[in-house]
Amino acid sequence: MKIGKCAECGKEDEIHAHGKCYKCYRKTYQQPKVKCKVCGQVKEHHSRGMCKNCVQKRFYYDRIKGFNVKKYHNISLDLWKEVTKKCMICGFDKVVDLHHLDHNRKNNSKENLIGLCPNHHKMIHDMRYAEEITTQLQFKKII
Repeated sequence: MKIGKCAECGKEDEIHAHGKCYKCYRKTYQQPKVKCKVCGQVKEHHSRGMCKNCVQKRFYYDRIKGFNVKKYHNISLDLWKEVTKKCMICGFDKVVDLHHLDHNRKNNSKENLIGLCPNHHKMIHDMRYAEEITTQLQFKKII
């Protein structure tokens, strides 16, 4: 990089593109907008012809998911995927929450974790339905 006077602010600094210092260049630079290959929306280009959100989903989802599972549940991504394959009561497999049988979030043993769909997970934490859900789990010999 060469040292010179910035065309924008007039400071003596390293000159990057268009005769501007790095700070001024970043303020005026516009990311090109493209039609995303995946979602079809016109957004700022990130990489591979996709917007930032689609790149994250396509290439970094497992890494992000693994980080969040470790951070919030302190278990491995493999264990989380195994436990949350389907709801233990109704068999729903699209969206499955992680539930601790003893209601202790720090007890992350495999025997204490089960997968429940959002409806049954909400019901087991609601006093009006907790006994009913617990009875169903006992009938299926889960607890």
